[in-house]
Amino acid sequence: MEHTIKGVSIELMRGDIASQEDISTVVNAANAELRIGGGVAGAIHRGAGPGLEEECRPLAPIRPGEAVITGAHNLPNKYVIHCLGPVYGVDKPEDKLLENCYRNALQLAEEYGIDSIAFPAISTGAFGFPLEPAAEVALHTVITEVKKLKSVKLIRFVLFSEKDLEMHKKVFHAIVGKSH
Repeated sequence: MEHTIKGVSIELMRGDIASQEDISTVVNAANAELRIGGGVAGAIHRGAGPGLEEECRPLAPIRPGEAVITGAHNLPNKYVIHCLGPVYGVDKPEDKLLENCYRNALQLAEEYGIDSIAFPAISTGAFGFPLEPAAEVALHTVITEVKKLKSVKLIRFVLFSEKDLEMHKKVFHAIVGKSH
């Protein structure tokens, strides 16, 4: 599914975040220490190879809502932006911290002149953020930030499961239907 807002394409697809060959930057749903983990962090670190963890070491730890950028190493992308999403029920206020992840990642993308970025569903795995409210925060933030973007022309949400994809589509249509 694809929709263009103010010259920026927003895509929703099911897939593997570590296999986005046509995207210049992928976003890692990182842990505070920026190390290999499960889910997205595991897939990105395994794809990038050990050089990524080495590059990440001096950047850690990061706090919920923060984002840092590294090279992509063995991934088919130029950069990886690492965001630490909130742990649901622990890091407060969860919605604002999750919003900061997406906003800070897009700001870094702009600073680096990045033209395309792929996001996973940050915080919805092991960090326990319920899918629908997480999708609402993610999509609302991205759609709000689009008007500020100059470099970024493609934002892709790469979702792990069909359920994740369908929820993001539902939320996207609800938001776009109201505001555009």
